[in-house]
Order: sequence, then C-alpha cells, then structure tokens
Amino acid sequence: MSPPSVVLRSILDQASTQRDRPAVKDLGRDLTYGALRDEAGLVAGSLAARGVQRGDRVALHLPNSVDFVVAALACLWAGATFVPLAVTDPDARLAVILDDCDPTCVVTSESHPDRSASTEFGRFAWVPIAELRSLKGELPEPDCDPGRVAYSIYTSGTTGTPKGVMIGNAAFAAAVQATASALDLRSDTRTLCVSPFHFDGSFGTLFPTLFSGGAVVLRPREALLYPRTFFNAVIQEGITHTGFSPSYLRLLLSSPQVNKLAGTALDSVALGGEASSAADIRAFWEAAPQVRVFNRYGPTETTIAVTHVEVTPNLITDGTVPIGQPHPGVRFYLVDDQGEIVEKGGLVGELYIGGAQLMDGYWGEPGLTAEVLRGDVVPGETVYRTGDLVYRDGGGDYVYVDRADRVVKRSGVRISLIEMGESFRALAGVSSAVCVTFDDDGQVGIVAFVVANPGVTPLDLQRAARQVLPDTMLPNRIQLVDSLPLTKASKLDERRLLTEAGLREFSPAGPAGRASASRRSP
Repeated sequence: MSPPSVVLRSILDQASTQRDRPAVKDLGRDLTYGALRDEAGLVAGSLAARGVQRGDRVALHLPNSVDFVVAALACLWAGATFVPLAVTDPDARLAVILDDCDPTCVVTSESHPDRSASTEFGRFAWVPIAELRSLKGELPEPDCDPGRVAYSIYTSGTTGTPKGVMIGNAAFAAAVQATASALDLRSDTRTLCVSPFHFDGSFGTLFPTLFSGGAVVLRPREALLYPRTFFNAVIQEGITHTGFSPSYLRLLLSSPQVNKLAGTALDSVALGGEASSAADIRAFWEAAPQVRVFNRYGPTETTIAVTHVEVTPNLITDGTVPIGQPHPGVRFYLVDDQGEIVEKGGLVGELYIGGAQLMDGYWGEPGLTAEVLRGDVVPGETVYRTGDLVYRDGGGDYVYVDRADRVVKRSGVRISLIEMGESFRALAGVSSAVCVTFDDDGQVGIVAFVVANPGVTPLDLQRAARQVLPDTMLPNRIQLVDSLPLTKASKLDERRLLTEAGLREFSPAGPAGRASASRRSP
C-alpha cells in the first residue's frame, strides 16, 4: 500500500492525539480535530459508495466553509483529486471548467441551486454534502499515493481560457510543510482565512494551519470585503495569523478602524499573490506594530508559494520588498534573453523554477504544459517558466521586479509598472496608486490610477511626480479614483479600472520578449 498523503496523515494524527482540540469554524458550526476526522472519513466512504475511485476528479462547488474543508480532506482520504469551483462564477465559466475536468460528481451545499436538471449541467451528478454525510458507505483506508494529483486549480493566467493546474500530493506536502515552518505555525495558532478557496493562495493559510494542529476560522468571502468584518473577526476569535494579498492590505489600510488591530492577538500576516509595497507595510506597522509581516511568492504552477521571508524595517530601507529564498527542495534559475543562466547578483533575468513543488502539468493540455515545463533550459532538469523578472540582492534574497510583459519599453527605456506605482504611492496626499498600460492609438500608454486626499488634482500629482521621476518614467495619464477595485481573488482589478476610465487594454502585436539581463534600474 502506498503511504498516505503527508498533509492528510498529519491531520489524522492530530485527531488521534488531540481529539477535542478546535480545528475549523465558520458562522454555522465548528469541528474539533476528532469530529473533522470522523466527518471527512464518512464523506470519503460516501464518495466511494457513489462510484468515486482513486484518481477520479471531484468538483467542490462550496463557499469558504467547514463543508469545504471536510470535502477536500474526504477527497484526499479517498485518493481523489478535488477541484475547487468559485461559487460566484457565472454559469458559462462554470460549464467550461466542468466540461474540461469531467468530474465524477460535483459536491455542493444546500444554499446553492441544484443544477442537475439543467441542460448545461445535467450530465454531472450534483450531490449536496449533507447527503454525503448521511450515507453509510464503507470507510476506506486512507491511501493518497504521493504520485497522485491532490487537487486541480483552474486559472486563466495570460491565456484567458481556464486551465487546470494539477498539483501532486508530493508537491502539496512540500509546500505545506515549508509554509508551516517558515511562518512558525503551531498548535496554538488561530488562523483567519481571507482568500477564496478556489484561489490556491488560500491553501497557504488553511492547510499549513491544520497540518500544525492549529485552528482555522472562516467568514463569508463577501463579508470580508468590508474591513470591519475582518477587524471584528480578529478581535472576537483571538486570531493570531492570517494571509491575504497586498491589494487586500490596502483595503484594510483605507479604513479608519485599522488601528483596532493594535494590541490584539494578531501576531503574523503573510502577503502574497502580487508584489508587496514597502510603503503599505510601514503603514500597517504604524497601525499594528506587534504584527510580523511575511512576504511570499509562488505561481499556482509551483504549488501555493515557493518562497517566504520575514520583512523587517532594515530589509526594506531602499523601498523594495524581497520575496526571500527558495523553499527546501526548490531551485531558482534566472535566464537572460539569450537563454543563458544569470549567475551574477543584481542582474535581472526571467525566473525558472525547478524542484519539489512543480505541478504535474495542465489537465488535458500536453502542448501548453510543454511550453512552460521546460527541459531545454537547465541541463538534466525540468523547470517551470514563470514569465516573472527577478534579481538577487546583496543579501542573497530574490527580489521581484515585474512580469516580463509588464516591463514596458518607452523612448528606449525599460520601465517597471510596479516601480512607477511605488513612486506615486510615495507622493504627499496619495493613499494608494497603481500604474497600468493602455492602448494609446496603437502604442503602449501608461496610466496612473491614484487614490488621493480631497483637493489633490491630477496637475498637482504631475508636478510632484516630476520632482522624483525622470520624464521617461512619467505616465501618459493620471486618473483619480475613489478606490482600487479587487477581483474575486483579492487582486487588483486592472480591467475594471481601464473600462471605467474609458480606456482599452494594450495588446502588443507580437509576443512579449524577455528583458535582457540588466541592472535593476532602467
């Protein structure tokens, strides 16, 4: 018999040694580790009774809830691959994902409509999780082969078409163990999950906490878009750890109630999913000086996160926030536009990742998989091409510069949109800002979307920007906005910003090239 999943095994061990320890809680109910094990085992048996076999896919159409945690663990227990679905997705996208992954069944909740009678979804078996809890299937032996796919996350990435990223049990275990260790999660940790479960960044809070024997607290995703809900949960639940995107951090900082976090039990926050801002982190420390801040980095294709670093004031004196160093068993390679590996520190290259946390590939897309899992870059090793530009600083930490297709060239100068946005955020009277490309009569244009104090005008911002930026780095337009909207994954919604400003996205006629190995400054 193959050894069971390290993640599942650890959670089951917690249930054996500390059955009555709190495990997971939402607004409707809470489970101890013993109850979580019993319920997950029952649902695993029911899935098997419904014909789910090892290696099958089971779609989870469930919100952030105790039910999702139970169903995900039940799939691991049964040796099936769980496929999280966004309950807020329109039917058209949902249909594309289901048609692609072809699950044996779709586990849903009573709060979401039964689609089994519809023409679009009728060929799939929709099963309420309450029904699975009521069946009396034979309890299967936990048997999650390390070589089997643990979960499949659907992401559009740059293609615009959902594609299933298959993460094997071994990669899953490596990421969870490394995250739990890096964040110092323990049995007394109480974690608040902010990101939605169809976004794998959420797994960096959920599974490492359970792996460590801590407790997970869940709130409805929509409610957490109101900062007061987050603050109240931290206070009322004694939250010690949480994780979210830098855009969500800016949402919290926009609230006058952010000072409520001072003196709470909150001890650590992990940022990820986007580039972090040194200015935002400093503002957060002003509101909650007791909180340790970690920055993490990792594409979905390399399992949750492949780096973590604790951010300190001394680490961000120059305004950049490093992403740290690779997890144990993970290897980084920087490649220039001639395909040569960059060895020297301070030089920018496109990041390729190898080692323990690589995905198995895209479900049903061998051609697309071959484009990004490359065997022709590093001799004797398969590596994932990230499309991200990074460099290694003097302390040995890696620093994220930008996406290769977001480092634009204007007037012969390479410009990082992230770097430009940071410069605007540092201006007096600005609370938040981001720079985005747009179609400027067929040429690449740059617009700065700025949230500023009352009375501040675009002309004021233009004058102030000229004092700190060369003319080549000034945006074509400055657009004042009330706030920076977020996507369902708590990332910046650039498309919405452009649409509301009456601008079109910029699409280069040809494929974006990689930036040459160069010093960090343009």
